[in-house]
Amino acid sequence: MEIPLVGVADARRWETPLFEPWIPEPFFPQAIFPETRSVIVIGLPVILPALETAPSIWYHDLYLTINALLDQYAYRLAAFLNGMGYPSVCVPRDGYGGIEVLLDNPVAFFSHRHAAFLAGLGSFGVNNMLLTPKYGPRVRFSSVLTAAGLPPDPLMADPLCTRCMLCVDACPAGALDAGDYPDSLTDKRACSGQSARLLEQQIAPCGICIKVCPIGADRAHFGREPADLYRDPGMRPELHRAWDHVRSYGSRKKRMTR
Repeated sequence: MEIPLVGVADARRWETPLFEPWIPEPFFPQAIFPETRSVIVIGLPVILPALETAPSIWYHDLYLTINALLDQYAYRLAAFLNGMGYPSVCVPRDGYGGIEVLLDNPVAFFSHRHAAFLAGLGSFGVNNMLLTPKYGPRVRFSSVLTAAGLPPDPLMADPLCTRCMLCVDACPAGALDAGDYPDSLTDKRACSGQSARLLEQQIAPCGICIKVCPIGADRAHFGREPADLYRDPGMRPELHRAWDHVRSYGSRKKRMTR
């Protein structure tokens, strides 16, 4: 299926805390699907030039496309494993009904970020997102819980985050601080509140903290270095004009003119 990021975690990895606070037991894969022996995590990149316009209709639509693909791929993987005789289930990429639900209780029943961490796909950053070598935090994940005993991938040995604090400075909701994960956790209600405001304009989610992150080979691929170009209109003015143009259309926000 040409999925660029795939990792496998032994379900027993959830039982050994690697930092505090750790994942509560009801959120373990084997607590959700008792047959689970392995967790397959798949990841699809958020393509950087579209994300750079965020918040915008371009990023909004890309986000929905990636979510739909993740659900389909995870379903197909689970169906394949079931056909091979291994009981398996796919976990939805989000696991909540809408942003209004997160305003009340900003937690899903399973964490794909932690599953991706335990599957060796990346390490956590100050922005509380999972950073990957190829795409930084610009990845969406989904998971398959399976009774198949698959060879697990090793955990990532070294953290990728450089603690540049670009995400902290750029967050429009003030939901991040300068502490390392998990000592400093995202203010989830502040983050959800920002998404709710953008949803009224039909351009949720936000995406700012993942677009400014300097980690990821995708930055060099698209010629987007250094990452602080987003806050300096004098750097690459042709890009700033393009981003302003995209943000001027496709939402309930008043259209900008030059």
